[in-house]
Amino acid sequence: MQDVVIIGGGMVGAAAAIGLGQLGYSVTLVEAFEPQAFDASQPLDLRVSAISIASENLLERLGALNAIHLMRSAPYKGLETWEMEGIITRFHADQINTAHLGHIVENRVIQLALWQQLEQYQSITLKCPAKVSCFERRDDSITVVLGGDEQGSDEQIECRLLVGADGANSQVRNWAGIGITGWEYGQHAMLINIATAGEQQDVTWQQFTPAGPRSLLPLPGQFASLVWYDSPARIRQLSQLSQPVLEAEIKQHFPARLDRDFTVLDRGSFPLTRRHAKRYVDDNLVLLGDAAHTINPLAGQGVNLGFKDVDALLTLLGEVKSTEQAWWCHSVLHRYQNARYKDNLLMMTTMDAFYAGFSNDLLPLKLLRNAALKIADNAGVIKVQVLKYALGLN
Repeated sequence: MQDVVIIGGGMVGAAAAIGLGQLGYSVTLVEAFEPQAFDASQPLDLRVSAISIASENLLERLGALNAIHLMRSAPYKGLETWEMEGIITRFHADQINTAHLGHIVENRVIQLALWQQLEQYQSITLKCPAKVSCFERRDDSITVVLGGDEQGSDEQIECRLLVGADGANSQVRNWAGIGITGWEYGQHAMLINIATAGEQQDVTWQQFTPAGPRSLLPLPGQFASLVWYDSPARIRQLSQLSQPVLEAEIKQHFPARLDRDFTVLDRGSFPLTRRHAKRYVDDNLVLLGDAAHTINPLAGQGVNLGFKDVDALLTLLGEVKSTEQAWWCHSVLHRYQNARYKDNLLMMTTMDAFYAGFSNDLLPLKLLRNAALKIADNAGVIKVQVLKYALGLN
């Protein structure tokens, strides 16, 4: 019998596997698709994450941070947001005496760096490519049945703890009958990778408009990622444009802050959706990352919340490892939920309030929120505490 089976070998699932392996648990990690190997000549992926300092600390403990930087990453020192020109809220690494606020990294690069570490632990077994056929609950364990191979045989893995790190449409969550709350935001986000004439930037910025925010994330080298939030119809229309015409649209609708000397390289889009599991645990079962919560990507907190989940679970299972407690029972696992549920809900609600507050063009509200941004930029100690909380340093 395995101690833990983790369904989902993405960033969060792989991080959980390594951390549990470091603690001495036997782990099987199940993933359907192997990430494409890294080559420095490959174009940058569209899917990137703004990894906070807290997430970097976790990745360093897991042995993956150096490998990430050996592939490619872009540090950022500043965060800036505004609506009306001249009224900008600025956060900078200098305000909390750090060298940077985080790094922008391709999701695949993070996953690959973690997968390299999986090989270092004999207690971790990777099943890939593999898909789950079904789950079966027994008295004090769960059996994971993997789909048949070419000969038609199934593989069964019994475990004390089943971890769902299998994304927003989690098979684990659905099997466990854990409901969700949530809604569609009625907007899509378009990701656009560009080549820039200028050197690599170190500030990520975002301007709010009535149609939705316009954002820039610095990428390694002379590249950047633009994020265009708008109605589903508008994003569909933009997706169909040729690259020169899309460049013209960007130049017309993005702020003057964006250097106009750029070339569109790639684009993709996705709907904005909020999902929150009604609980994170059952007997013998835990949900992590997007399986437990998906958040408005406004502040790039998605994977950082997932890594905070991992950190909380590792802390709990590290504490109970040498005790006589049945660590797979609800009474113990509920401590993980207590550590993460309210914090995730607070971040999700804050992002929703921020998003809703800027999603209109009523002049009185526009003046009020810009006054709030101006106050926030001069908030001193409070501003520093907000920045530390966003970076997971509280």
